Amino acid sequence: MLKKFDKKDEESGGGSNPFQHLEKSAVLQEARVFNETPINPRKCAHILTKILYLINQGEHLGTTEATEAFFAMTKLFQSNDPTLRRMCYLTIKEMSCIAEDVIIVTSSLTKDMTGKEDNYRGPAVRALCQITDSTMLQAIERYMKQAIVDKVPSVSSSALVSSLHLLKCSFDVVKRWVNEAQEAASSDNIMVQYHALGLLYHVRKSDRLAVSKMVSKFTRHGLKSPFAYCMMIRVASKQLEEEDGSRDSPLFDFIESCLRNKHEMVVYEAASAIVNLPGCSAKELAPAVSVLQLFCSSPKAALRYAAVRTLNKVAMKHPSAVTACNLDLENLVTDSNRSIATLAITTLLKTGSESSIDRLMKQISSFMSEISDEFKVVVVQAISALCQKYPRKHAVLMNFLFTMLREEGGFEYKRAIVDCIISIIEENSDSKETGLSHLCEFIEDCEFTVLATRILHLLGQEGPKTNNPSKYIRFIYNRVVLEHEEVRAGAVSALAKFGAQNEEMLPSILVLLRRCVMDDDNEVRDRATFYLSVLEQRQKALNAGYILNGLTVSIPGLERALQQYTLEPSEKPFDLKSVPLATAPVAEQRPENTPVAAARQPEKVATTRQEIFQEQLAAVPEFCGLGPLFKSSPEPVALTESETEYVIHCTKHTFTDHMVFQFDCTNTLNDQTLENVTVQMEPTEAYEVLCCVPARSLPYNQPGTCYTLVALPKDDPTAVACTFSCMMKFTVKDCDPTTGETDDEGYEDEYVLEDLEVTVADHIQKVMKVNFEAAWDEVGDEFEKEETFTLSTIKTLEEAVGNIVKFLGMHPCERSDKVPDSKNTHTLLLAGVFRGGHDILVRSRLLLLDTVTMQVTARSSEELPVDVILASVG
Repeated sequence: MLKKFDKKDEESGGGSNPFQHLEKSAVLQEARVFNETPINPRKCAHILTKILYLINQGEHLGTTEATEAFFAMTKLFQSNDPTLRRMCYLTIKEMSCIAEDVIIVTSSLTKDMTGKEDNYRGPAVRALCQITDSTMLQAIERYMKQAIVDKVPSVSSSALVSSLHLLKCSFDVVKRWVNEAQEAASSDNIMVQYHALGLLYHVRKSDRLAVSKMVSKFTRHGLKSPFAYCMMIRVASKQLEEEDGSRDSPLFDFIESCLRNKHEMVVYEAASAIVNLPGCSAKELAPAVSVLQLFCSSPKAALRYAAVRTLNKVAMKHPSAVTACNLDLENLVTDSNRSIATLAITTLLKTGSESSIDRLMKQISSFMSEISDEFKVVVVQAISALCQKYPRKHAVLMNFLFTMLREEGGFEYKRAIVDCIISIIEENSDSKETGLSHLCEFIEDCEFTVLATRILHLLGQEGPKTNNPSKYIRFIYNRVVLEHEEVRAGAVSALAKFGAQNEEMLPSILVLLRRCVMDDDNEVRDRATFYLSVLEQRQKALNAGYILNGLTVSIPGLERALQQYTLEPSEKPFDLKSVPLATAPVAEQRPENTPVAAARQPEKVATTRQEIFQEQLAAVPEFCGLGPLFKSSPEPVALTESETEYVIHCTKHTFTDHMVFQFDCTNTLNDQTLENVTVQMEPTEAYEVLCCVPARSLPYNQPGTCYTLVALPKDDPTAVACTFSCMMKFTVKDCDPTTGETDDEGYEDEYVLEDLEVTVADHIQKVMKVNFEAAWDEVGDEFEKEETFTLSTIKTLEEAVGNIVKFLGMHPCERSDKVPDSKNTHTLLLAGVFRGGHDILVRSRLLLLDTVTMQVTARSSEELPVDVILASVG
């Protein structure tokens, strides 16, 4: 009942939204018109429209207000105006959860539901089911059964859909209507059949056998509704996924037969289901891909879009299966719908050969300016994948990306391009200088602070290692002169890195940094002053520790530790080794010279998993003197099978001189309660078990925790690898399964657990060293040791690298875990911190002949970590 505006009003903006300035109180005041006699249907319908608008705009109606308006509205049932009656049904549904005593309209709705006016009956059923709760449902059960099998399709569909909603609160009642739903499923009306099958499926979905019978019954006799076919396809594919069945299953045969259906919607649904089934081979995908190939030449844009979008997904896992469609996809590159053209291009990029890349880049260039940033990002991601697939084409792809970088675009689009160029630089050393030059030109007029600081960080990291590092200084110093403070701070850090790694450039860098000391911004001045004082010392160790690699501790952890130190004044200086370390991935994402833009944003300091463990263990009196927690194992180790009567998982906590084993225990027997639960451990090496902290009680299915404390070996400190045999000991008390009350004194019992291994990786925390050479020089060669080993069971360098990284639990630096193809030598660079806070660095040179020979060189600030590494490898 919207007021009609003429063209003049529309042009003046008067017809945009007639309800935008409504006030709740005024509308509720108008609702008093409902009580007038005779009823004015046009006016009342307009007021109901206003009430519905307010509710849908999120306006809060109080219970009293809503109830008063609702009771007034019930008098409108006296009018037989069809428009007003339908507005009443809508309002009842919207206000059913706000007003009280809405059940009062039940008789009016039941009268409409069983009346002769077909236009009222369907909406009346939906409104009645909306206000009926489980206690009142049986009163209308007879009417609902009749409505489900009604000859009028709209009434039958309304009853079926309402039954589906009622399943959530009254499953047992609705389940009794299955016979009527079965009858409705044979209807000639496509929507009635679809809704009936939907209800039958949801009633039976927890019974896999019943669902299988339903699918086979309806698929065998055929269906009239394409919507029902689509639903049966989805049900069948879900069954196949749950069963992990073979492709010989009749369910798969049914889905495949739907590829020959006369309805395009059914054909697409079947093709989509096949390509999304896990574990499909290229041969099994072929029929679905053939159908999608035909859709690519359809005159309907929706079908072309659906086909190319689905083929794009297939190309991610099975590019060879989509290769046959390449000609059709190339025809779509010039499609008038740019969404289709973009998806066609990105699919071709995934399936095309190396020789077709140049041609594809030209085709993309022709329409890149016409598509939205969202689709441009999709293209960039496809190019990134192509770079990894064909590294020799990096020059062509880099030039194309740089052309895109110079064009107009939003932040997400530009960030995607920068990410792609950086990944190419990291993967392909030949492209480093070209990529850095492109990025230098980009930051000359880059409007995004985050991207500018990220590129400056990259220049500081990679620039000093190039053949001609001095050419980047001009671009970096321009940022100091021309940009705002966040970018200036990033530029100062980048300059310092050049000075720290290049003796010839150091005097020039010092001059530039002295100019920055006079900057207007505190952060820029502080950075410049700090770096200047470090560089003037001309000491490699200082440069490595304070400029090139920085802190490896958790920043939130450092903040908490400093705050705690200020609250508890002490004569002892603050110990940085008491601060938890940053895990390697975090250190990689947030380098030590984090852009000040990011640093200045108010950041919620999240509690890490290790800090939670630290608090839990500190609360146990037996562990008070252990010092700061060094490391907790990343994943709990299962010491029992998941189906056994007791489920035990162990988390290993490492301290400087001790280890705590945390056993999380669950009792799955409902007629037993366990008390004084401990895990007794017997070590194979010189570990000493000091004490066990029991879990006082383990009722049925309520997790509990017990601990075992051990001292690390003192006589032979290098013997860190150890196997513990574990035995759970406890007192069993029988109990009543319903109440949980114990009824006897209990008896002692024990349960053998799986052995638990402690490896060298449990004593080392991963840290990221951005510049490994600088860190190597910083540690020095005082405690350097070297040995050579033969890895007789390993046949490839990739396998050797993977095993070494996993065994030592250290972090591979400078992407040294990526082994180049067709090479028989490789150097793996690893960094970590040994318990107690000692840096440990390992350089492992690998040679592949018949077997892999490994020369290990280890450095640390103490002798013990080096001995531990060499002893464990040996």
